[in-house]
Amino acid sequence: MDLTDLYSDRILEIAGNQPIPGRLDAPDASARKVSRVCGSSIEVDVTVADGTISGYGHTISACALGQTSAAIVATHLVGTQVAEFRRVHAEMTAMLTSNGPPPSGARWDDLKYLEPVRDYRPRHASTLLVFDAVAAALDQIPAAG
Repeated sequence: MDLTDLYSDRILEIAGNQPIPGRLDAPDASARKVSRVCGSSIEVDVTVADGTISGYGHTISACALGQTSAAIVATHLVGTQVAEFRRVHAEMTAMLTSNGPPPSGARWDDLKYLEPVRDYRPRHASTLLVFDAVAAALDQIPAAG
């Protein structure tokens, strides 16, 4: 497989049609993550109510893989239980680093298009950037356990 094989039509479609959520005015927590390998970066804001992610915003500068992950998260994160997000983060990491299956659950189905990234270790960080940033923000909120 060639590196260009990572950028399937579906990846480019998701990245090219991503929502642009902007930043939240009054987040419960924010986090910034940068990939040392490629320089991709993301800043996220989250709000949490009763164990559910109730608000999300981000600004991003990333390759198509990072943009695709961020687009999927931006589309589906609000309304997600914190515990479910933590499970999806773990499954996404396992998919890339340990030959695990794509994350489960219908709302996260598009993450399967990122499965070929597992063969390109230098692209793992940018693909996981949004997940790592949201997890870091959630870690700042005591009630988000």
